[in-house]
Amino acid sequence: MSAIVLTPGKVSLAQLEAIYRGAGPVRLDREAQTAVVAAMEIVAKAAASDVPVYGVNTGFGKLASVAIAPEDTAELQRNLVRSHCAGVGEPARSEIVRLMMALKLLSLGRGASGVRWQVIELIEGMLAADLLPVIPEKGSVGASGDLAPLAHMAATMIGEGEATLAGQRMAASEALAASNLQPLTLVAKEGLALINGTQFCTALALAGLFEAWRNLQASTVTSALSTDAIMGSTAPLRPELHELRGHRGQIDVAAAMRALLEHSEIRESHRDDDHRVQDPYCIRCQPQVAGAACDLLRQAGATLAIEANAVTDNPLVITETAQILSGGNFHGEPVAFAADQIALALAEIGAIAQRRIALMVDPALSFDLPPFLTPDPGLNSGYMIAEVTAAALMSENKHLANPCSTDSTPTSANQEDHVSMAAHGAQRLMRMNENLGHIVAVELLCAAQGIAFRAPLKTSKPLQAAITRLRREVPALGADRAPAPDMAIASTLVSNGDLISATGHAPLIVLEETT
Repeated sequence: MSAIVLTPGKVSLAQLEAIYRGAGPVRLDREAQTAVVAAMEIVAKAAASDVPVYGVNTGFGKLASVAIAPEDTAELQRNLVRSHCAGVGEPARSEIVRLMMALKLLSLGRGASGVRWQVIELIEGMLAADLLPVIPEKGSVGASGDLAPLAHMAATMIGEGEATLAGQRMAASEALAASNLQPLTLVAKEGLALINGTQFCTALALAGLFEAWRNLQASTVTSALSTDAIMGSTAPLRPELHELRGHRGQIDVAAAMRALLEHSEIRESHRDDDHRVQDPYCIRCQPQVAGAACDLLRQAGATLAIEANAVTDNPLVITETAQILSGGNFHGEPVAFAADQIALALAEIGAIAQRRIALMVDPALSFDLPPFLTPDPGLNSGYMIAEVTAAALMSENKHLANPCSTDSTPTSANQEDHVSMAAHGAQRLMRMNENLGHIVAVELLCAAQGIAFRAPLKTSKPLQAAITRLRREVPALGADRAPAPDMAIASTLVSNGDLISATGHAPLIVLEETT
């Protein structure tokens, strides 16, 4: 498998998603080495000087005024890593750790951190060997960057702590030895460069974005299925309407739905002589609601693409002037805001999807579908409680969507007196995506069942292909059976992209413009 070659400062969301989904080894473009070495030489010179430079020959945080002798530099960096390994909770998922390490490569590769090239080579070697640090999920407040999570990564690189090698957990020293990799002896600033930065919260937010985008597209499929199931109108999808408003996401969602519903016999059957004047908002306003969510996700994606390519440790080396400047690029506020945007989008995609489920199971609103979509209501309850589960998940996501970026608490003896809370703001996105995936899965089951009741009329070819993919593993509901296994299968079709692919229109909507 060929390596994904990353050019610092120029990496796309598509490349980052490929890394997240495990598409091959990762390495930096070798042209980055010149800038990396130039910055390292400036740091080495500063370390040998009597002039105090934060993090090079001084203590850290509140202890920045303490001078460190040149002979104590290695111990200073090692102690920094050890003391900051204070994370708690379950280990972060391997996809998150892998992406976090790739982001650290990108940051170091910009040539402003002052590390040796061998630091970059070790991270590349670890990724190539599938050697991943064990990173506890909790402990970051998002400034000064993700100190605790990144310290656990750095600890692995010096042969301490724990790691997984091809999925097997062991001592980091054993994992490095088994991979023929040498642990680092850190020199001036390297420990600080490794533990300072926003790579953990950014990896979490990117993962939340990628899963949210997949859920958005899947919900576009299920919304089209629901429209046919309740014999809804496609007039609200007309391009003229959406162009008059002008929001790109709304225009794109409407276009995707039109493509999915084109040539549906069900739709054509009630174009004339339908006594209903308008459909409920959950059908009629899907482009406006999902489109607004689409725009939010794109805005968050643009922010995260910038952050992924950024240098976010401290201090930073300005090679053009041979200066080492202390600043605050480690503050995770942009990531925290992006995570809050993604959370809002997830909550609203689920909220409108849940209303379509409620519409389909209610005989007063579903245009002659049987109660709870069972062929024998009364004796059978059909999808009655599946709809309740979707409502519970929708409500949970509403609660989780409350902003994290507005929270702050002072830390480090009030030196770090405003923080972003970006890490747990991004952490919740995986839970919210899982909830949304289940909601969309319930909508898929209900809409496929509803469309079957419209026989002999047929839905469109793309939507029938989606139903056919579902029916390979989940038969239509006749007599009652436990819906949980069917919901789990449908949820997998949503989360792995199979539902979208089955329509033949993947990707339905594009996250990032390519040039």
